[in-house]
Amino acid sequence: MRSGTEAHDGHRGPRRAVVVGGGISGLLSAWELARSGHEVTLLEATATLGGCVAPVRAPLPDGTELVLDAGAESFAVRTPAVRGLIEELGLSDAVVSPNPVGSWMYLPGPAGGGGRAVRSPRVGILGIPGDLDAPEVAEALGADALERARRDLALPVGRWERALRDGGPVTVGAVVRDRMGEGVLQVLVAPVVAGVHSADPDTLDLRTVAPGLLEALVAEGSLARAVAARRAAAPPGALVASLRGGMNTLTAALAQALRDAGVSVRTGVRATGLDRAADGWTVSARTQDGTHETLSAGRVVLATDGPAAWDLLAPVAGGALTEADRPAEGAGVALVTLVADAAGLDAAPRGTGLLVSPQVPADVVGAKAMTHVTAKWDWVRTAPHRHVLRLSYGRVTDAPDASTPGYGTGDRELLARAVTDATTLTGVDLAGAVVHSFVVRWRSALPAATTAHRAAVRSVRDWLDGQDGLDAVGAWLAGTGLAAVVGDVRRRIGAGET
Repeated sequence: MRSGTEAHDGHRGPRRAVVVGGGISGLLSAWELARSGHEVTLLEATATLGGCVAPVRAPLPDGTELVLDAGAESFAVRTPAVRGLIEELGLSDAVVSPNPVGSWMYLPGPAGGGGRAVRSPRVGILGIPGDLDAPEVAEALGADALERARRDLALPVGRWERALRDGGPVTVGAVVRDRMGEGVLQVLVAPVVAGVHSADPDTLDLRTVAPGLLEALVAEGSLARAVAARRAAAPPGALVASLRGGMNTLTAALAQALRDAGVSVRTGVRATGLDRAADGWTVSARTQDGTHETLSAGRVVLATDGPAAWDLLAPVAGGALTEADRPAEGAGVALVTLVADAAGLDAAPRGTGLLVSPQVPADVVGAKAMTHVTAKWDWVRTAPHRHVLRLSYGRVTDAPDASTPGYGTGDRELLARAVTDATTLTGVDLAGAVVHSFVVRWRSALPAATTAHRAAVRSVRDWLDGQDGLDAVGAWLAGTGLAAVVGDVRRRIGAGET
């Protein structure tokens, strides 16, 4: 909670604050607290800062090294949150835009056999088309599904006007199916929802993943016109941007800012408990060598994943947080990076990458998405014909065993499968072309942005708002993406809100 007390006490000096978690939300929380006058200690259980915004190093056979992003590789520009932070850290000159060639989708072939690559809608949100006359939309949908989609332009919007007024749960699937039909939902929207959010559109909360779209639907009288209006209102140019050297350079700059501000950053220290104290809170912790200690603070911010934060909060909540409020583990995600010497990729045959429809059989393509990193970001190009591809595995609908390529598949098998999948997706034979490859795995990386999760988040935050000096931040509360996380931290922990 944002306490109204001053950061300094005339008798005891700066108020002490403890931040639990060294991902981007924890680093930013620590920085905001330090700037408002707190004496801050940050605890990170692992040896590395940054969480999903950390670097990974790829040594190459020629003795050079690529430093790539282990997780997030861009940020949404729809809000000024991340851009503002970048400017404050002196990184404005490093901002880069992606190659404008656009992305593709990989859809089931005729009668469900094989697959086919088509261009993604140029004007869209979550795959929902904003221009039903666009040739790429017609190619993807076919005549019958396109005709059904056009009904959106004349259908009444009373149902969604009532939903907006009532404030009840609204899923992506319900809105798209009602306005544009099953064809648009399965062909255009499902690949985006699965690839970006690891989710099912029938459980994904529209307000969380597309803020303002429901309001625009009611105002415009059409979902397609709402998408077009929201896109037109966005900043000109690409919807995302990055930093030369990768988003991990943001983590490095923020960590340096913490050191300059005198923050005590301690890695290899895991928080094991949280308790109330007469003048604030105590955090129990354990170091990697097994040493136990207790830290006292007037302000505590939990910046961990959802399950870890709930496990610390529940014992002090006195029954206010029930088991139903405990966030489920997010879908496990495995990211496979391939560095290949392949001249056939020079022309970026699939633009900046593809999202794969969940309807494509796993024995055809097991990945849910592929980014052609060197086609998307110019700074990654280091040698002629050398390309970096990143494939993502793991959907919320995957079986818990290894029958579907995903988080639970072993590295060797997953790397071999990635080469096969990349060959299928790009149309370029990559057998024997890969000079380096690696796997990065994330558990709880993507919180389920379902309507039930949204209600649970509201319950947790309502309770936190009544606790002096205690708060929690992170993607499980704010939603996926750096823009959501950074904006949320600044609203709750920001300088001047102590």
